[in-house]
Amino acid sequence: MTLSADEADLFEGFRGRLEAIAYRMLGSAGDAEDAVQDVFLRWHAADREWIETPEAWLTKVLTNLCLNQLTSARARRETYVGQWLPEPVLGGDRMLGPADTAEQRESVSLAMLTLMERLSPNERVVYVLREAFGYPHREIAEILDLSESNCQQIYRRAKQHVAGRARTTVDAVAARRIVEEFLAAVLSGDTDPLIRLLADDAVAVADGGGRIPARKTPVLGAFDIARYLSHVFHLTDAKRRYVGGDPVFYACTVNGGPGVLAQVGERVIAVLDLEATQDGIAAVHIQVNPEKLDRITRQWLAEGPHSPLDVTR
Repeated sequence: MTLSADEADLFEGFRGRLEAIAYRMLGSAGDAEDAVQDVFLRWHAADREWIETPEAWLTKVLTNLCLNQLTSARARRETYVGQWLPEPVLGGDRMLGPADTAEQRESVSLAMLTLMERLSPNERVVYVLREAFGYPHREIAEILDLSESNCQQIYRRAKQHVAGRARTTVDAVAARRIVEEFLAAVLSGDTDPLIRLLADDAVAVADGGGRIPARKTPVLGAFDIARYLSHVFHLTDAKRRYVGGDPVFYACTVNGGPGVLAQVGERVIAVLDLEATQDGIAAVHIQVNPEKLDRITRQWLAEGPHSPLDVTR
């Protein structure tokens, strides 16, 4: 069917929200964009005069597409090389969606996106629609063709599976201070300052996707993480040759929290997400898989130039 300008504009008005939903469901900005574009094609082909509530129809189509992807993603995770982390996104990216409530901000943190990998596809969909976007259980039930009471049970079960330590919300000034202190400690070569910044039961996870060397198991505890990061950040001639030069470090906002971005030339080679809590930095998520840094690289370069962190090594 021919798509009128009004119908195309109607869809574009929903695109950002649909992408934010899909990103939370899939943990990948690229997959989210692809899913939403598939929804657009189905919107184009649909008999739209019979669609009474476009937003509900589009959300249902998107949800079904994401459910299919989540099912196949589970099989792909089993063959993924090393640790899998969600694709990080920078502040200002529309994938982040609404951030008016603590629940909305937490739902897009890398820690929560990683925790949601524990959920079944239905649990993840119900949790995202309810927790991050405030859909009533009745509407979620209609989207999933389930009973309302069943949706409520799925939601309670999902909340139990992802229950954990809450990330501390920090403003831009506090976030930059956290990043500066972290980077100064990790580049100092002395593990003691870094240990003091980390929570005792902190965890560090690196995702190289089999393309970039990265530790294949999580590092647990402040002491072991401090030693691990000091080794990673200790630049040798071999490391410089491998990455193409000396990295320049920047403070950034990653999925709503403080982050460190490392750049060599026109490439972002690493993004670190620092999960700040009242007990200190509870998690360090290290993304070095080039496939998951492509979007960030394009956004970062487009928004530049940026001021590097002035941290003495």
